Amino acid sequence: MALLTSQRINTLYNKFKDQEITFNKPVIKAVRLISNEIYLKCLGNQWRCVVYSCSMMSAKIVMKVNQSILATFREANNAVSLRMCFKDQDKSVPVSFFITSKITGFNPYSQADTNLQIITISFTNQPPEDFVSTIGLLIEANTNAKNRAEDRILLTPDAIKSLGLIPKKATLVVTGIPRACILRDLSFTGSKIIISGIGKFLVNKPAILNFEMEDLPPFSISGTILRYDEVEGRKDLSTLGFKFDEKLIPIEYKMRVNEYLVKKQKPIP
Repeated sequence: MALLTSQRINTLYNKFKDQEITFNKPVIKAVRLISNEIYLKCLGNQWRCVVYSCSMMSAKIVMKVNQSILATFREANNAVSLRMCFKDQDKSVPVSFFITSKITGFNPYSQADTNLQIITISFTNQPPEDFVSTIGLLIEANTNAKNRAEDRILLTPDAIKSLGLIPKKATLVVTGIPRACILRDLSFTGSKIIISGIGKFLVNKPAILNFEMEDLPPFSISGTILRYDEVEGRKDLSTLGFKFDEKLIPIEYKMRVNEYLVKKQKPIP
């Protein structure tokens, strides 16, 4: 879990509390959700469920509901708690907590199984700080990836250290051939890259940029080489402008770039 100040957590909550995210596979991976440890609790009972989507104020979960469970909900006046559980790379045990909530709606998830329901719950209090920081940082990264798409991070030694970038691991794969490369800058949507050879023959070709950052899985981001420039005084080198395929940019990458921009540059509006 990211260690944030209370002020930063409150800022994330107030700015993004009503923005909803869908828990697809990339999101589950990025936030390190432990899916088989999610439960809905009511009057001492708890049932395993699946988080379909959530904001910092509410959630939609999917679970099987029978008449006995419905009776328990009625007895509790729809007061429930949602147990969330996340892996923490800095700790040997997961981080888990309950969010006090109230059921506000039911909708069938599948016409083939009427017991399988999407249950909408509203949080009755501000969720724990671990939840706000995890969800808030993801929403902030997605938002800023649109608002600051072209802002570039010049990869100075300080920036490389702050990003946790491992420069020697970078390669650009074009027409199936991996080429060692040097990353000169990064943005939410692309990178400036130096390679050996004549770059003009690579313009408009699809490619895959492979690189690594500490504490994150290796990245392989597909995209297109949009332009090239000669390196002054070095005819054996070329600078390439590489644009990522926006649909394939990993969430973890967006979150790391966003973290750097928030910490190192002027606040993002």
